[in-house]
Amino acid sequence: MNITLKVWRQKNASQPGALVEYTVKGIVPEMSFLEMLDTLNEQLIARGEDPLAFDSDCREGICGMCDLVIDGRAHGPDKGATTCQLHMRRYKDGDVVTVEPFRSKAFPIVKDLVVDRSSFDRIQAAGGFVSTNTGGAGEANAILIPHDKAEKAMDAASCIGCGACVAACPNASAMLFVAAKVSQYALLPQGMPEREKRVLAMRAAMDAEGFGHCTNEYECEAACPKDIKISNIARLNREFFRATLISE
Repeated sequence: MNITLKVWRQKNASQPGALVEYTVKGIVPEMSFLEMLDTLNEQLIARGEDPLAFDSDCREGICGMCDLVIDGRAHGPDKGATTCQLHMRRYKDGDVVTVEPFRSKAFPIVKDLVVDRSSFDRIQAAGGFVSTNTGGAGEANAILIPHDKAEKAMDAASCIGCGACVAACPNASAMLFVAAKVSQYALLPQGMPEREKRVLAMRAAMDAEGFGHCTNEYECEAACPKDIKISNIARLNREFFRATLISE
């Protein structure tokens, strides 16, 4: 089948970009969306044109690199899936599909569909870790953790940092990402020694990066490929208020 793509092309961050229309031929339903973009690039290279720049890595829904807005939805129409898990059987011959990069002041465009998400790395580096000595594996496994808390911590830890929550939020808020990273430690005893320091540092880093504020629109939860729940944001707020009160 043939698909018409309207793709965002932008040479670099300092130059304006625009949607450019391409017809991609010879697509089969078994292709993933990224494989379809590979096919487009093969056709562009064959014509002597500049190939489309886009991010990808594992192509198994694990790494979170495939940051595309497809027809206005982060990662595309499939719920609980990344762009690389979207397959062309979702489309039919002659469809017109619009592909854009994630939009956020904190995610500046590098080229075409590639954005710089190092702001997430800086937030993580501010406190998303355990630096205290928790002992060896045997000692750590001996710490009794209630099953429900262990499950919630694992659910929060499944966040892959793709940025779909930011792209979907009308305020470009990173609250769901930060909430997931704070929650995975706030629920475990290993995270308790740095509890207050962690949430204050990560919230401060998030604000410094220029992300917007959460107004409970719920788009972040709907767009998250790992189904991270917005209840984690409530936990983040409780952790932040607690840390603020203790530090005063």
